[in-house]
Amino acid sequence: MYKGKKVALVIPAYNEQRLIKPTLENVPKTVDKVFVVNDCSTDNMVGVVKGVMKKDKRVVLLNHSKNLGVGQAIITGYKRVVEDKYDIAVVIGGDHQMDLVDLPNFLEPLVKGEADYTKGNRFLYAKGVPNVMPAKRVFGNSVLTLIAKWASGYWKIFDTQDGYTAITREAIERVDWSKAWKGYGYVGDWLVLFNVYNLRVKDVPRRAIYLKGERQSQIKVGRYILRVFPRMVKQFFWRLNIKYFIQNFHLLFILYYLGLFLLSLGIVFGVKIAIDGFTGHVSGNQSVLDALTLITGLQFLLFAIFFDMEENKKIQP
Repeated sequence: MYKGKKVALVIPAYNEQRLIKPTLENVPKTVDKVFVVNDCSTDNMVGVVKGVMKKDKRVVLLNHSKNLGVGQAIITGYKRVVEDKYDIAVVIGGDHQMDLVDLPNFLEPLVKGEADYTKGNRFLYAKGVPNVMPAKRVFGNSVLTLIAKWASGYWKIFDTQDGYTAITREAIERVDWSKAWKGYGYVGDWLVLFNVYNLRVKDVPRRAIYLKGERQSQIKVGRYILRVFPRMVKQFFWRLNIKYFIQNFHLLFILYYLGLFLLSLGIVFGVKIAIDGFTGHVSGNQSVLDALTLITGLQFLLFAIFFDMEENKKIQP
């Protein structure tokens, strides 16, 4: 228990027989219950967890009959947290990469009522780029963060791919989890969902850990970005339509669509002018018209982004 709030730890895990034990052995007394969600592992992870359960009665094993993805594993844990009436659900990986010494950073804003959801920011802890984070991952993280900022409307956050999070039971109950992405890529997708539900999201510092000799992340950065990007584009338009048209109409709805349309039209027209420049005559009027279309589209888009930032300030403590 932390300051009168019952805390549950949710650990989605798949084939983590090597690292799940040290992860569980380092759970502090602050945590009242530990839900390990086995996403149909094929190694001996279940046996390792059952061994720990004999010593630590807080640990409960939840099993999926088939592999459903890390997102669904977390949702399974969330549902059990609500069912058993714990106040806060903290999520960490089963790879011993998230230090529970940082746990108070995640719990304090929730207990104080400042936020509904807290997420780790390794860059905030390091006050810059963590020296243990590989350059390739820094680049991938930065690109994905930029995409997530734009898609979700949470413009003040960073390190959006960090899976170390905490959420209140009330926030879990407010969200329709059937709309949530169930596999890898859930972290950015859920931020879009949370924005539509007006959940207050706050970045908190947490240290980055990379164990020597352990390959903890098997994600291919380039392939991951290509896989996530189309989903985030779709989610952006979903957020735009739901939040700024259906829930409460806002001028930025028109500015976003008009800006994107004019910018796209200007680019297509510009390509045509460039091709015509090699094959025939291009009038000055065509060039001026295209320039005006591009500039107007860009201005509308920038205004829309500005309004989006302003509109979401109140849910970014």
